[in-house]
Amino acid sequence: MSAPQEELQTTPLHALHLELGARMVPFAGYSMPVQYPAGLMAEHHHTRASAGLFDVSHMGQLRLVGADAAAAFETLMPVDVIGLAPGKQRYGLLLTEQGTIMDDLMFVNRGDDLFVIVNGACKVGDIAHIQERIGGRCQVTPMPDQALLALQGPKAVHALKAVLPGVEQLVFMTGAPFRWQGADLYVTRSGYTGEDGFEISVPATHAEDFARSVLAHPDVKPIGLGARNSLRLEAGLCLYGNDIDTTTTPVEA
Repeated sequence: MSAPQEELQTTPLHALHLELGARMVPFAGYSMPVQYPAGLMAEHHHTRASAGLFDVSHMGQLRLVGADAAAAFETLMPVDVIGLAPGKQRYGLLLTEQGTIMDDLMFVNRGDDLFVIVNGACKVGDIAHIQERIGGRCQVTPMPDQALLALQGPKAVHALKAVLPGVEQLVFMTGAPFRWQGADLYVTRSGYTGEDGFEISVPATHAEDFARSVLAHPDVKPIGLGARNSLRLEAGLCLYGNDIDTTTTPVEA
């Protein structure tokens, strides 16, 4: 169930969305852009042919820190966390104590921590679950001051390397830190549209300026939630990034 309008949170790009003419809707407790003036289908086709920039700052970001962090996190998911090499990213399923699926997520071994991204509609429950289950074995640190952007499409790498030189050296499911105008960013080469793409964690204080720099590239256009969902469904990717709150939303097989 969406929060009432007066209770909706906003992302660091809210003013930019309004400036660009986005139609805003309640989504996962946030006011989010569902589409821009060009329309959903134009945004969908542009992402397939070129590069689209998505605001996914409603999603949850957190760090797991400590010598036992990987072993502890592995107790919550049926995937190998301990063996994940530094700079590598992996997809995982967060489980309940009964072994049923709570959510899906992505995580990266950054060397000095595990960087985890969970879905927006589930992030409060996910983080509480992680804290309760393994908070005694490692430090669980949410990152509410970070925005998250996704640049997706076959020309994403060409557009992003104009802003972050060297990002083209990343391969699929790897990540690395970058510096941009005095801000520390972390970039992974991943996504959920079936295209090449990147997710960029950027301080909220720099998010709008960074987004404007990416949008200045002629191949990039802003993309809303409507096209994000259609792109994912067309690609057959129905998990990571879907933001379905299974506590309130019935899911049909």
